[in-house]
Amino acid sequence: MRDRLIRQRLEKSRRSVLLLGPRQVGKTTLCRSLSPDFSVNLADEAEYLRYSKEPDRLVREMATLRAEGLVLIDEIQRVPSLLNTVQAFLDTSGRKARFLLTGSSARKLRRGGANLLPGRVLLEHLDPLLWCELGEPLDLDRALRIGMLPGIHLGEDDAADVLGTYAEVYLREEIRAEALTKNLGGYARFLDVMALLSGQWLNYSKVASDTEIPKETVRRFLTLLEDTLLVFRLPSFQPKRRMSRRVTQRDRVLFFDVGVRNALLDLHRRPLTRDQRGSAFEQWFVLQVLYLNRALHKGWTTSSYRTESGAEVDLVVERDDDVLGIEVKAGANVGPRDARGLHSLEEVVRGYKPIEKRIAFTGPRAQVLAGDVRACPFLELLEELRRGD
Repeated sequence: MRDRLIRQRLEKSRRSVLLLGPRQVGKTTLCRSLSPDFSVNLADEAEYLRYSKEPDRLVREMATLRAEGLVLIDEIQRVPSLLNTVQAFLDTSGRKARFLLTGSSARKLRRGGANLLPGRVLLEHLDPLLWCELGEPLDLDRALRIGMLPGIHLGEDDAADVLGTYAEVYLREEIRAEALTKNLGGYARFLDVMALLSGQWLNYSKVASDTEIPKETVRRFLTLLEDTLLVFRLPSFQPKRRMSRRVTQRDRVLFFDVGVRNALLDLHRRPLTRDQRGSAFEQWFVLQVLYLNRALHKGWTTSSYRTESGAEVDLVVERDDDVLGIEVKAGANVGPRDARGLHSLEEVVRGYKPIEKRIAFTGPRAQVLAGDVRACPFLELLEELRRGD
């Protein structure tokens, strides 16, 4: 068990919580560390069958608990009707019992007609490990190759085999079954193409052509991956004022973990090449910022910036008082050429918000480039974001 950033908030909260996250990010381990008085594990087939046949069984069992007991229901999307049971209990019982509900598919909850309990429970997300949750120095090469899923990153020699099984069984089989589609070959091709395109600007027409499936099916499959919490959609930066240069309106899509993406491409069993490492490092860093934003409820708006003339910034973080542009470089050396996209972004942002310009790189010491661009060792920059400096 690693100490997760959201644990203290879950422990202190007086409200019930719906904790969403992909499989194997540690939801069950985290919730069980809070010592629930009563637990239901719907991932267990016998428990699933019992509660799917008798949803009111939960009410009868909770009647035996103390008034302020803590109830854990794991993988609640398997029996979505239990959310209605929870709602009725919270509304009518007069008791102060608190619920920890975990789920790995918002799609199944909605498709089951479930009420997501707005105003009654807090919605939280759990993502793969942050660098600061490891409890040990970061092994960057390992993180870029097999990712940050707790049981895999912290595992032993069989970590690559476990990761391969996760990608094959969960992403290819279970998620495909959830798609309710007869076009199994189309989904398999789509998943491989999306793994190749992870972190890149998305062109739906090209994806449709490469996968030989209609554009609307591509959009439906992508929504499936979003609903099952397996990808992040990073929209294009939207200027707040009119400008002469045209900003692309395409999104970038990132798999939630670089190790899972690598496993889909069979890149997780051997050291990454220089080009593969550069792409993996960029995605890993951006994902760490996205995880941090959710874990600490920072409330940042995140996007990417690209003009039709080719100027790019990997990550734009809009905060209350300023805009932070971050260019990510896997190398230990940076120069003025690496800051061109940041200067372009500054021209767009200037006039309605201050802008901070950063380059995250693997060098040992920070340096200042022309135009107030600060190049920071990547862990130093992540710590700066964590502290809110």
